[in-house]
Amino acid sequence: MMLRAFALAAATLTLGACAVGPDYRPSTTPLRQAYATAAPTPEPGAAGADLTAWWRGFGDPDLTRIVERAAAQNLDVAQAAARVSQSRAALKAAGAALLPEVGLQSAAADGEQSLRGPIGSIGSHLPGFDRRYDDVTAGLAASWEIDLFGGKRRQREAAAADSAAARAELAAVRASVEAEAADAYLQARGFQARLAVARHQQEVDEDLLRLVKDRFAQGVAAERETHQTQAELEAVRAAIPPLQAGLAAELNRLDILMGAAPGAYRSELAAEAPLPRAPALDAAQTPGDLLRRRPDILAAEGRLAAANARIGVAIGDYYPKVSLSGLLGYDSLDSARLFTGLARESQVAAGLRWRLFDFGRVDAEVAAARGRQAEALAAWRATALRAAGEVETSFSDLQQDRLRAAALDRRVAELRVARRQAQKAYEGGVASLIEVRDADRDLLTASDQLVQTEVAAARAAVASFRALGGGWS
Repeated sequence: MMLRAFALAAATLTLGACAVGPDYRPSTTPLRQAYATAAPTPEPGAAGADLTAWWRGFGDPDLTRIVERAAAQNLDVAQAAARVSQSRAALKAAGAALLPEVGLQSAAADGEQSLRGPIGSIGSHLPGFDRRYDDVTAGLAASWEIDLFGGKRRQREAAAADSAAARAELAAVRASVEAEAADAYLQARGFQARLAVARHQQEVDEDLLRLVKDRFAQGVAAERETHQTQAELEAVRAAIPPLQAGLAAELNRLDILMGAAPGAYRSELAAEAPLPRAPALDAAQTPGDLLRRRPDILAAEGRLAAANARIGVAIGDYYPKVSLSGLLGYDSLDSARLFTGLARESQVAAGLRWRLFDFGRVDAEVAAARGRQAEALAAWRATALRAAGEVETSFSDLQQDRLRAAALDRRVAELRVARRQAQKAYEGGVASLIEVRDADRDLLTASDQLVQTEVAAARAAVASFRALGGGWS
């Protein structure tokens, strides 16, 4: 009966309670209605991409496998997932703090009373007094600090916002890892393509060296031409080791992104493969969409909502704290008579605690909470602006890299023709070896630049998908 009355009083007070502090209202930040840089025109034949799993739009099974493995196995993602579990536990604890706490308590004591103390000195003269005694207690104890002004509810609101922010941060980390894995894969394929260019040029220079040696043996070429051609060949050979080192670094980076020791998955990319074509971007995306799509912006908004709620938590300390406590149990000096009517005891108590004079401590706590909310608001706005800037930059990079790649492709085609013509002229004795070597050098440089630019364009496409908030739903 006592516990029922206790619960009824608690429910009545809860229904009448209010929550102090400001209610959260989503903030706005000045963003354009459209991007200053238009989305790049898709390449002919490029497929569209689902923003949720944009990497599949590249049509490369190796890329898809690597990105999805990294998302599943990456240790940064695992850490973010663990933080989500922590935030859920904190939310559960904040919700439990609003409810009464009921516990079972029992004790048994075997004691001996001092005959020199006040009780013993008086009781020793009474008939039947025994200085030795047993005391056994058992019962239920309940306590509840009533959230009369909503401070604890604001704490639960803050914990819920923290939990939402942690989930958004998990999505942001996973999206970042997906983009980084795709970037590392594209760079690895780019190094393989550059190595192929360098090795092809090495074969061409070796053929040229044999031709020069034959002409020298026939007496129609000077010895210095042999040394000059050999030097050009060694220059091409010297360009190969840095490319090998770059490839190894990207493969190691991929293994670490996939949560494995360097070298674990290297064999999967041992065979060369062409650079995949990037899918088309969604031209309908607007800057305003980023506020709902980008997980890092959603995480910043969650932290802002939590900071706003904690203003109410601090303001709650201006008001009194009301608590109820209750006890229903048994207490007896004879364990055999513990659970009898005469041994039963009960108690209901109310308490009040109010910080009346604290020399400005609550004022300082409220001011600090408002400062943290202002900081979180500025962080949210900065995150939104950076997101819009990342989209603008990635769009511009993609557009310009594609234009440069098209020009370099035309240049390489012309240089190949010029190189063939220079060697024929040299073999016919109407051109010098210098012209052939210059043509080789120009062709190697332009071919290498073309591969690098194609890789840069593919990486810019990845950056665009990431900037638009792709990689999660």
